[in-house]
Amino acid sequence: MQLTIPSLSEYFDGFVGLFYPRLCLACRETPTIKGELPCIRCQYELEMDDSYLQKENEITRRFWGRIPLEAGATMYYFNKGGKVRTLIHQLKYHNQYQIGVEFGKVFGKKLIQTAHFQEIDCIVPVPKKERKRGYNQSEAIAKGLSETMLKPYFFDGVKRILHLKSLTKKNRDERFKSIENAYEVKRAKKLKGKHILLVDDVLTTGATMEACARKILELPDTKLSVMVIACGS
Repeated sequence: MQLTIPSLSEYFDGFVGLFYPRLCLACRETPTIKGELPCIRCQYELEMDDSYLQKENEITRRFWGRIPLEAGATMYYFNKGGKVRTLIHQLKYHNQYQIGVEFGKVFGKKLIQTAHFQEIDCIVPVPKKERKRGYNQSEAIAKGLSETMLKPYFFDGVKRILHLKSLTKKNRDERFKSIENAYEVKRAKKLKGKHILLVDDVLTTGATMEACARKILELPDTKLSVMVIACGS
């Protein structure tokens, strides 16, 4: 039997954990083991949305008459005081990149077993402002999806070319008019003719995803599906 000798960093992690245990990022109460996001109790409490099993659902309905979609999926129900929101907040604002990767890995296992998502050729994240957090949270989700769906992802498939002021006070139509020409496809040769899964963290008005989707669908013979962690009101 071959013995595995722990590395120095593993010894150090274990020692630090004795005095500063890792707390669940959802409840901030239960200690977790390394790599567990969130704790087991909170994992059971997260309410997964199984509407992705249906080709037409709340996500696809949001884009009816605006962009043609092959399929749409949301991973969890989104409640204002819920733990899904807490985890997404940690992902977006507290440098918890790995949460996005884990979200993607978990949902990727589900999607790859669903007929209309087995046809996906590649994954593209919606671009985000990275200046403050240092990373794109949607790219983290795409990376996790790629690992379990065994599909390539292009972190720079779509790029933002115009940077605008905050759109939070605008409605859906106002947002879309502001950003409809803010994006462009950077990997046209790789993406054209493919069935692409466009990924974001939360769907609210859908204006940003729609703007990116329109640019992707300008590529010849290209099909599009979309996926988000949660769907807001």
